[in-house]
Amino acid sequence: RRLSNGVNVSMAEGRRGLGRGLSALLGESDAENPAAAEVAARAREIPIELIHRNPDQPRRRFGEAEIAELADSIREKGVLQPVLVRPAPNLPGEYQLVAGERRWRASQQAGLKAIPALVRDLDDQQVLEIAIIENVQRADLGPIEESLSYRALMDRFGRTQEEVAQVVGKSRPHVANALRLLSLPPEVQTLLTEGKLTAGH
Repeated sequence: RRLSNGVNVSMAEGRRGLGRGLSALLGESDAENPAAAEVAARAREIPIELIHRNPDQPRRRFGEAEIAELADSIREKGVLQPVLVRPAPNLPGEYQLVAGERRWRASQQAGLKAIPALVRDLDDQQVLEIAIIENVQRADLGPIEESLSYRALMDRFGRTQEEVAQVVGKSRPHVANALRLLSLPPEVQTLLTEGKLTAGH
């Protein structure tokens, strides 16, 4: 499918991982993806106080030590990869994070007043899909966070399990197994969230 900024995110790309189209959208450059460097070069500095977190961000838990370590790196080297934002709904002149909340949090901790950002016009479904893909492919989501993300795509946007699997680059059985975790008793889901049980258990 084609995002509203013209960047293609095909089914095949989803199955390869983030896909070159999405990597470019996120400003990730590598030797095989020179277009991403061009996209990143178009980032602009936006005051941090004008950027708001996405309430639908799939990742709910951010380790303090992890953020502190990234903040130290940012103090030394700056923000090497721009965050991705969209114009904030109902807040003219302000922005909502699409991808890069860890960098945004660490930049605040590092005392930065502004952060490099790519601004894209994206609808709610695209925002959720990008956030899920970014987190799932980097293994940043816990099992329950991942399951809730898939459920949100299905309930809010009418996606089937097969369509969710195509979007995030996972198999349909993987998505089905993840969704089954949501039928576990709340106390068991808490153990999964806290890392005291694995999805395999």
